[in-house]
Amino acid sequence: MTSCQMFELTDDQRALRDTIREFAESEIAPHAGEWDETHQFPVDVVRQLGELGAMGVAFPEEYGGLGAGAVAMTVVVEELARIDSSIAVTVGANVSIAGEPVLLFGTEEQKQRWLVPLARGEHLGAFASTEPGGGSDVRASTTTARPEDGCWVINGTKAFITNAGNELSAFVIVTARTPLDGGGTALSAFIVPNGTPGYEPQKPYRKLGWHASDTRELVFNDCRVPDEALLGPLGKGARVFLTPLDGGRIGVAAMSVGLAQGALEQATAYAKERVAFGAPIARQQAIHFKLADLKTQIEAARLLTYRAAALKEAGKPFTEEAAAAKLFASEVAVRAAEENLQIHGGFGYIEESAVPRFYRDAKILTIGEGTSEILRYVIARQMGLTE
Repeated sequence: MTSCQMFELTDDQRALRDTIREFAESEIAPHAGEWDETHQFPVDVVRQLGELGAMGVAFPEEYGGLGAGAVAMTVVVEELARIDSSIAVTVGANVSIAGEPVLLFGTEEQKQRWLVPLARGEHLGAFASTEPGGGSDVRASTTTARPEDGCWVINGTKAFITNAGNELSAFVIVTARTPLDGGGTALSAFIVPNGTPGYEPQKPYRKLGWHASDTRELVFNDCRVPDEALLGPLGKGARVFLTPLDGGRIGVAAMSVGLAQGALEQATAYAKERVAFGAPIARQQAIHFKLADLKTQIEAARLLTYRAAALKEAGKPFTEEAAAAKLFASEVAVRAAEENLQIHGGFGYIEESAVPRFYRDAKILTIGEGTSEILRYVIARQMGLTE
């Protein structure tokens, strides 16, 4: 797909969108506020999404998926985030940073054991690379894995990990430094099943937003896994992490578009109903200009996101496009959530509506899967402006 082509969803993609939208509006929207207030991870709804095929949309049919591609998966995440970002990130992270590394780097045995049930929605996976002091610098990892008696012994701590500690969690992919034959160390990746001795998920974080998603610190204390737990080549863990990262950025861009769309719909509906100075406030230029600007920016973000997904689906390079989509869409989402609250005025500051939830959920979109600052560096590097 070239940059000048129009983009339209296929009939199948529209049907999938309508199915997920109907489910989100009927099964998620009535309960999202309660889940947010109680910090409850909604196990039953996540299971139902798995039964709908939401977890396997992009994975090949031979591994339990629908084989519908990256654009279809983008549609799913967007529709979920339009109603609740906590559910959207649960699905998006499960697919992009847990399932895709197994698909791209796993052995056939690993794919059958871990990817097939993930794609069918029977369990969730996680990816643990970030550390408390490392942030975006994955190569600064201090977690180690040493060979011992035919096993690998993992020690270290990972931070901000999604989908690792709830009753649906089945495994986590961990990056750790392993020794090289000639001296020194390199990153490697390992699949660690939940329940492995020495693998200790901590209590869920109390977060600013995404209250209904499962995010924890993970501690590995002499955690022993067999040789077959190695994911990808020894010493190539950075590639195992970085290769699916572009796809993860498309997922966050889709979440951003969905949240922004939901915020716009809330603001538009309120502006049409709220009467001030004898007329709905939507008639005031200060208000309808805000809404028109948001509409334009959201459409631009959606096209950037769908284009990146289409390039991925076509097997073409999409690093720059994914970074641009995530950068632009996430910042639009923050703007949309803020304007939504502003238009609602005092009512937007009361937790009885979805408005403050959208406001709290928006900011993390400019941080996760690469901060806005990192993404600008990625784009500049793709432009040949830096090394």
